[in-house]
Amino acid sequence: MATDAISYGIIGCGMMGQEHLRNIRLLPGARIAAIHEPDAGMRQAAAQIAPEAGFFDTLDDLLARSDLDCLVIASPNAAHIGQLERIAEGRALPVLVEKPIFTRAEDRARLEALRAGYPAPVWVAMEYRYMPPIAAFLNRLNAATGGMQMLSIREHRFPFLPKVGAWNRFNRNSGGTMVEKCCHFFDLMRLATGAEPVRIMASAGQAINHRDERYGDETPDIWDNGYVIVDFDNGARAMLDLCMFAEGARYQEEITATGAHGRIDALVPGPGRFWPAHLGAAPVPQLIESPRAPKGPVAIDIPVDPALLAAGDHNGATFFQHQKFAAVVRGEAEPEVGLEDGMKAVLMGLAAQESALSGQAVMLDLAAEPAPAKVSA
Repeated sequence: MATDAISYGIIGCGMMGQEHLRNIRLLPGARIAAIHEPDAGMRQAAAQIAPEAGFFDTLDDLLARSDLDCLVIASPNAAHIGQLERIAEGRALPVLVEKPIFTRAEDRARLEALRAGYPAPVWVAMEYRYMPPIAAFLNRLNAATGGMQMLSIREHRFPFLPKVGAWNRFNRNSGGTMVEKCCHFFDLMRLATGAEPVRIMASAGQAINHRDERYGDETPDIWDNGYVIVDFDNGARAMLDLCMFAEGARYQEEITATGAHGRIDALVPGPGRFWPAHLGAAPVPQLIESPRAPKGPVAIDIPVDPALLAAGDHNGATFFQHQKFAAVVRGEAEPEVGLEDGMKAVLMGLAAQESALSGQAVMLDLAAEPAPAKVSA
């Protein structure tokens, strides 16, 4: 396998699935062999990106193809856990599965069973880890801060995009905003602190977005803003500031870590195709180090290859993630983001939603049952 081309099977080719297709095609020694996508419009779009791929009406038909080396799951959120289970029963290949790994607290036991019994590597797609400015931030974190004590993550961005069947407009399908959108940030919090959460406090809700939309006799209930504070077992604390009706923000993500020696900031512009015209050209991502000593801040540009920016909406992160996953498929590495990481990020999101709904802090022990309660409308 080390020198052979990798044959990919793709499950789901909506917006994120198409981003995976474009980035896989940039990898040397990669081949998109098979696609399962039920929606006709998405199949047509996927065929334009990967005309060499065969299309299969069912997941079982795709799994029956003998030449597949690995799978990518990019279907709607609620399908992920069931598709993993079906793959485990039918043909346990290495898998890269999009976040969130599950959407309901009661699905935790199903994931634990997969963790115990799945015989091949599973990588949970947490693209934000691999955005070049965020990767540089994580690499410089300890040196710049002298040991981080506080972490702030601010994302002010555009609303949820249209998806097939409007599945992302309803908590029951997506898991809720704190799971669907923010599991990325909870994953970054655990990674940056090197610790586990013990208490989560949140205030969140639906203020503006999608309130004038109707699907049958329903109005979307997905949240569009919130604050979350997380205490960790090593004494560090982190905060998330989310606003999804802020397309005018110069940087979509601003991440700050502070410690005894100083602070470090990662500034990440949003996707170019959504960049507000009135702001001019999108700025270059930056890393800013600000030591306590009066030397003044140092700004470092973190440019991203335009070809990678054109291939997706995550500042090249999807390509870098796929490079590492390909090494896993070839047997040269282990997954950097496993099922346990994916599970804990979801449980933090569910706890944030429980806190926002109840008005109470939620105490967490991620090694213990039961998991936090699911979000309700």
